[in-house]
Amino acid sequence: MRYPEYRPRRLRKNEKLRGMIQETELSVRHLVYPMFVKEMTEKKVPVPSMPDVYQFSIEGLLKEIEEVVDLGIPAILLFGIPAQKDETGTGAYAEKGIVQEATRRIKKLFGEDILVITDVCMCEYTSHGHCGIIRDGYVDNDETIKRLAEIALSHIKAGADMVAPSDMMDGRVRFIRQMLDINSYYNIPIMSYAAKYASCLYNPFRDAAESAPQFGDRRSYQMDVPNQKEALREIGLDIDEGADIIMVKPALFFLDIIALAKDRFNIPIAAYSVSGEYAMIKHTSAKGYIDYKRAVVELATGIKRAGADIIITYFAKDLASWLKENSL
Repeated sequence: MRYPEYRPRRLRKNEKLRGMIQETELSVRHLVYPMFVKEMTEKKVPVPSMPDVYQFSIEGLLKEIEEVVDLGIPAILLFGIPAQKDETGTGAYAEKGIVQEATRRIKKLFGEDILVITDVCMCEYTSHGHCGIIRDGYVDNDETIKRLAEIALSHIKAGADMVAPSDMMDGRVRFIRQMLDINSYYNIPIMSYAAKYASCLYNPFRDAAESAPQFGDRRSYQMDVPNQKEALREIGLDIDEGADIIMVKPALFFLDIIALAKDRFNIPIAAYSVSGEYAMIKHTSAKGYIDYKRAVVELATGIKRAGADIIITYFAKDLASWLKENSL
C-alpha cells in the first residue's frame, strides 16, 4: 500500500480512533515500586540526587506503603540499609536485619494487599561496598553465593513473597533455588537480575542505598555495556538455574536487550528503570526543558513496547495515579 490509496493519518484523526488501534498499553498491574528502608530514628530522609525519593524507617515505610496500596501498585522492591556494616555483610542475613524486620511488619499489616520482593545482595551491608566477600582484592564468587542463599532464605522466612538476586555472581540462582527448595519453599519465585550492566546510571541509587564501592568498581561482575550476545547467555543460564522472572537493568539504554530477550525466551521479563533515568527526567523537567508527565509516560511506554512484562520504576506512584485518573 502507498499514498494516496493508503493514508496512515486516517487512524490518527482523534483520540477514539488512536485508542482503538493502540498497540501498547500501560497498566498499574505491571508496576513495581522500589523502596529503601533504613535503621534510623527519622521517619524519612530525602535522597538529594533523587527528588521525591526517600530513605524510610520501618514506621515511615509502613505509612508510605498505605499510599502504594491505595494506588493499586501490586508490589514493592525492598532495599535495606543497616546501621552497621562489616567486611562480610553479616547484617544482610541477620534474623533481625532491617529488611527482615521490615518485611515482617509489612506482611503483618498489609498481608496479601502488597507483594514484597526483596533485593538479595551484599553491597548495602559490606563496609567496602562490593556485592560479595572480598578475597585478595577480588570478589570471591563461590563464597559469595553461599551467603546470598542464606540472605534469600532469611528474607523468605520473614515473609517475603519473592527474592531478586542483584549481585551478578555466577551460579547464584542455582544456590538460592536449592536453598529454598531444601527448606520447602518450593513456591517462592526468583526474579533474577540476569542482564545487569555496569552502567553509569546507578549513581543516584548508590546515594539512596549507601552502597558505593569504596575501591575499584563492579565491572568484574556486572556486564560490559557493549555486549549483547553475552546478555542472552546470562539470561539463559539463570533460566536453567531456576529463575522464574528475568530482569534487564538498566531499561532505557538497553531496550534492545529487552526486545531480544522477549523474542528469545518464553519467560516473564522485568525491566528496571533505574535511578539515573529517574534523575535525568526529574531534574530536566524541573528546569522546564521537557514535559514531566509526557516524558515519564513515553519512557514507560517504550519499555513496555520493547517487551517488558514488569516495569520496576521510581515513577510508579505517578504512573499509577495518572492511570487511576484515566488521564494517560
